[in-house]
Amino acid sequence: MDAHTPLSREDVAAELDGTGFRHDGERLTAEFRTADFASAVRLLDAVAIEADAANHHPDVRLGWGRIEFDLSSHDVGAVTSRDVALAKRIRALADRLGAVVA
Repeated sequence: MDAHTPLSREDVAAELDGTGFRHDGERLTAEFRTADFASAVRLLDAVAIEADAANHHPDVRLGWGRIEFDLSSHDVGAVTSRDVALAKRIRALADRLGAVVA
């Protein structure tokens, strides 16, 4: 599918299973819990590398022992395959670094 084509709710739901991300109609959101602030920052660092490589960047809220991600394709005004791919990559990184879905 074209990376600039908005995905339907059904398409998104089928792709997000097991990622911990939710689709609220406008974006994908997830919160992960970590052991402490430093481990939340390590997850953010890992995600930043992936996001830069994909040239697709999440909105992030960072706090002690938690990090939240919002994903949407602002140029399209909807969720696209780029968001789903980044959500899957974030979940893989979270798993590798010991973060859990809140």
